[in-house]
Amino acid sequence: MGTATMEKLKEGAVSEDLPAVLPMLPSLATNAQRTLVQALLADGQTHLFDNWHLGENEESKLIFLNQVEKLNANYPGGLMAYIHNARRLLADSKAGKNPFDGYTPSVPTGERLTFGDKEFMKFEEAGVKNACRAAFVLVAGGLGERLGYSGIKIALPSQMTTEVCFLDHYIQNILALQEAGGSSGEQIPLVIMTSDDTHYKTQELLETNKYFGMLPNQIQLLKQEKVACLVDNDAKLALDPSNPFLIQTKPHGHGDVHALLHSSGLLPKWQQEGRMWVLFFQDTNGLLFKGIPSALGVSVLRDLDVNSLAVPRKAKEAIGGIAKLTHLNGSEMVINVEYNQLDPLLRATGHADGDVNDETGYSPYPGNINQLVLKLGPYMEELSRTKGAITEFVNPKYKDASKTLFKSSTRLECMMQDYPRTLAPSAKVGFTVLDTWLAYAPVKNNAEDAMKIPEGNPKHSPTSGEIAIYKANCLILQKAGAVISEPKHEVYNGQTVEVWPRIVWSPSWAITFAEVCEKLSRPMCISQRSTLVLNGKHITLEDISLDGTILVHSIPKAQVKLSQLRVENAGWELKSVDNKDENYPEVTRMRGFRIEKFDQCSAVFDKGGACCISNVSL
Repeated sequence: MGTATMEKLKEGAVSEDLPAVLPMLPSLATNAQRTLVQALLADGQTHLFDNWHLGENEESKLIFLNQVEKLNANYPGGLMAYIHNARRLLADSKAGKNPFDGYTPSVPTGERLTFGDKEFMKFEEAGVKNACRAAFVLVAGGLGERLGYSGIKIALPSQMTTEVCFLDHYIQNILALQEAGGSSGEQIPLVIMTSDDTHYKTQELLETNKYFGMLPNQIQLLKQEKVACLVDNDAKLALDPSNPFLIQTKPHGHGDVHALLHSSGLLPKWQQEGRMWVLFFQDTNGLLFKGIPSALGVSVLRDLDVNSLAVPRKAKEAIGGIAKLTHLNGSEMVINVEYNQLDPLLRATGHADGDVNDETGYSPYPGNINQLVLKLGPYMEELSRTKGAITEFVNPKYKDASKTLFKSSTRLECMMQDYPRTLAPSAKVGFTVLDTWLAYAPVKNNAEDAMKIPEGNPKHSPTSGEIAIYKANCLILQKAGAVISEPKHEVYNGQTVEVWPRIVWSPSWAITFAEVCEKLSRPMCISQRSTLVLNGKHITLEDISLDGTILVHSIPKAQVKLSQLRVENAGWELKSVDNKDENYPEVTRMRGFRIEKFDQCSAVFDKGGACCISNVSL
């Protein structure tokens, strides 16, 4: 409850509507609920009670009061603080105030890594060594409806060659880091932030699949609650259009993860366990764990309190840019600035052309990809001060230029990556730039929206997200010395993509570039039409020629060496499909292609010990 309103109530300054409304409260209303109603009435929210009548709808009124109490408890400072914050932000929005007014942007200093060189491998090694001192937090509150998928997004297959879903893929990577870290029996915890839409489906996905190899107590689900909607610039709360005894609510944004962690009690527990790092990531980027070891290594070796993962970014590209902002008072911060704010901010501070590409062909302001590495100790100290509250924004859609009426209700929002905005100037805030092909291929646009994106710009669709996984694996093998045929261009779901060989390996086979190099001996030649699946920890490849499909599976205790192997068969092929044809599953339609399996060679090693297959043609 807001301080000002509380003071008014103490002083007896109450709304004239109180005598009319209070008798209509249900007899089972608690004192706390009565106090909240008084605060709402004193703050001008009388419209919430227009449908209340004496002795009627007692059960509905109780549901309303319980909801109000919950909205009050779930927001730092309470419901009245939310209303007052909304009123201030809506006034700023109407006035067109820039949230970074008074700041001057400049190009920040950070770590820019080149995949495969000595520096990169040094950071990867440090990251793997420290992985068991970390905890992972997956922000996964979204459904897949916008993508044309009826389930939750983390249940989507990351690619169709093995059909491993995103959550399984993430967990296998964490388990591989857990083993590679070398700590005997130590488990890396995983927190998943869910929502009302995804909580029980996430629980079911984990239970049905036996937690994908993790122990049940290794995974903690934290459910994000929604916030009240607003109908006008006075921050009047919106009633649900379908129920006049409920307040309409919408998601507050993934910034809520900080408040949830603060209230969960997990942070001090992790500190007692000797953990030092918390890594945040989002739900549908099949490449992100290829960049996490090196980024964690940067945090360790540079002793950063905050490390944002970033990729090269084209000027004006629709992705936030990381910038150093210096205030008129001399204070500085390194922070994500949304793309629609960065260009006008640059123009307003002496950069006539705004956000433009430099001699590298990219903007000097790298693109934020919403993956964070935070140092646990300073993070806990900051949250003890803020209770996890993150700087908010509001984005109302106005009916006209007068900016008085909304097209539909709005709400306050917050973003996970805005955490550094409240940090002290002494905080060590940096970033790590990785190659886009290595670390960033989110799946967030459906086929129709992807087709609207200008050619040459990233589509970020299920089609491009899967193809990017194959490309990244091919480029990594090339860097390790393999000879791989050039990709061909195909069109799926109206999107032109580079089709590389379909190469997939389990995280247990290799979590770092050093591991790939250790398990691959030249020569290795792979044709464009080939498919290669490696699933097992101890599989080494020496003098391999592949023109077709081979699937290699081994148990952890098997030591497998494939040497002088020649594989030639009809293989698997990507075939275009009509995304309107409901004869295909939705996961196929949303990609615009299916895999036709003509022929394959399978090698399964299900017994322990050493096994060598040498000088064989298949």
